[in-house]
Amino acid sequence: MNEAALSENNAMKQPTDTPMPTATVEMEVPFHDVDMMEVAWHGHYVRYLEIARCKLLDMLDYNYPQMRDSGYAWPVIDLRLRYAGPARFGQRIAVTARLREWENRLKLDYVIRDVESGKRLTRGYSVQVAVGLEDGEMLLASPAALSERLAAWQAEQALTHTSDSPASPSETQGTP
Repeated sequence: MNEAALSENNAMKQPTDTPMPTATVEMEVPFHDVDMMEVAWHGHYVRYLEIARCKLLDMLDYNYPQMRDSGYAWPVIDLRLRYAGPARFGQRIAVTARLREWENRLKLDYVIRDVESGKRLTRGYSVQVAVGLEDGEMLLASPAALSERLAAWQAEQALTHTSDSPASPSETQGTP
């Protein structure tokens, strides 16, 4: 496996001790997104990422309306894409967003794959920072509104995974 593939695999793996939210949306590349060669225009990929990012933020109950209501805007300050293959008209694609960093900023990793073959078409990331709506100042740490929601999501995931796993021998034997 080459270095880029290893890096992508590591970036998209979820640590077992602290789960990080991951959301995948499937869609069909629409006609209005393609050029005369039936290839999706490169700028439309950003919209596909945004759809997956919003699904991920919905999982945390901290999408754009909740951000605004908590007193913060979260502008994108960095966005990188790497195109490995074209998305074509009518093609089913899966867009995955995974939260990688949240303590000082929101950093999400993305992968766009062909649904049928699983072939990676695009990968990238975005970085957003919290900016106070009242004063326009950028925060150096993510606000509690995000941290609390992520902690609640992680706790819910821990409970879900604990209840899904088979009981350990000590649990079934009732040891003190």
